[in-house]
Amino acid sequence: MATIAFDHLTKQFDETLAVDDLSIEVADGEFLVLVGPSGCGKTTALRMLAGLEEVTSGRILIGDRVVNHVAPGARDVAMVFQSYALYPHMTVYQNLAFGLRNFDVPKNEIERRVRDAATILELEELLKRKPKQLSGGQRQRVALGRAIVREPAAFLMDEPLSNLDAALRVQTRAEILKLQDRLSTTTIYVTHDQIEAMTMGDRIAVLRKGKLQQLGTPETLYTTPVNTFVATFIGSPSMNLLPAPVLGLGSDDRLVGFRPEHVDLGNGRPDSARYDAVVEVVEYLGDEQLAHLRLGDRAILAKLPVEPRLETGTTQAFSVPLRKVLLFDAESEQALGAAA
Repeated sequence: MATIAFDHLTKQFDETLAVDDLSIEVADGEFLVLVGPSGCGKTTALRMLAGLEEVTSGRILIGDRVVNHVAPGARDVAMVFQSYALYPHMTVYQNLAFGLRNFDVPKNEIERRVRDAATILELEELLKRKPKQLSGGQRQRVALGRAIVREPAAFLMDEPLSNLDAALRVQTRAEILKLQDRLSTTTIYVTHDQIEAMTMGDRIAVLRKGKLQQLGTPETLYTTPVNTFVATFIGSPSMNLLPAPVLGLGSDDRLVGFRPEHVDLGNGRPDSARYDAVVEVVEYLGDEQLAHLRLGDRAILAKLPVEPRLETGTTQAFSVPLRKVLLFDAESEQALGAAA
């Protein structure tokens, strides 16, 4: 295990600044998630850490060692990619052992590591099978196992669940978390899926156009986003953002933000912002309903209990507790604090 640090890391591709002065320190044993939309620089940062991309400027440290010019194989990290990249002609056992054999690991040590990884990932019954005989989830577990047998200082994971269906994503997500808890290996995990980020990371680094927007725990990013980008990117459904005058909360140079799950049906308590809105669409979700509302020319989402059921085309009173309403500067898009 080891600490990892990006120290003013920059990567330039011709005219494109892919990573812009990125500084993050990852603690020993921490699970850090890099999240952001496509093209934000998260995968490039991970590839620089792995040694697959050269650094334009800045430093990468693994432990106390600067690794900018260290070969990928000597960095003591193991990477799990979006594609499984398994050898189709090899069995699961052979796929797990292949990298260790290349590093001349003794045969008995290979046997121990492969058996340990197979036990952790529940692959014992699959060791003699070939990849074509495995499901997508099983193949992904083999890819994880290939990283585990390395016993590296850090795991680097680049969107490892993106090829799985929804149910398998949830299942494999839980398996990765159990694995992290058991091994306590420093892990940097790249995803564009904010739900993965929220449920998996000890801390989350939100990137946009190569720049770090905010670094913090999932709760911090959810409750106190530093700007409108983080506010709308983190949380599902996305935060509602409206000009402050629409809710009677100030001038045109401020925006108000509130989450769909904080909307109440009815006038609410005295310390609430109230508004009447037209119900345009209602999505029934079983235990709750997601209402698409129209307030003048503004769209609002409200996540509400399933009862009472809302009817489309009706006008209803809604409210949001002021302590749940955040204020943002309309020009800079920076957070100003809570409306309360």
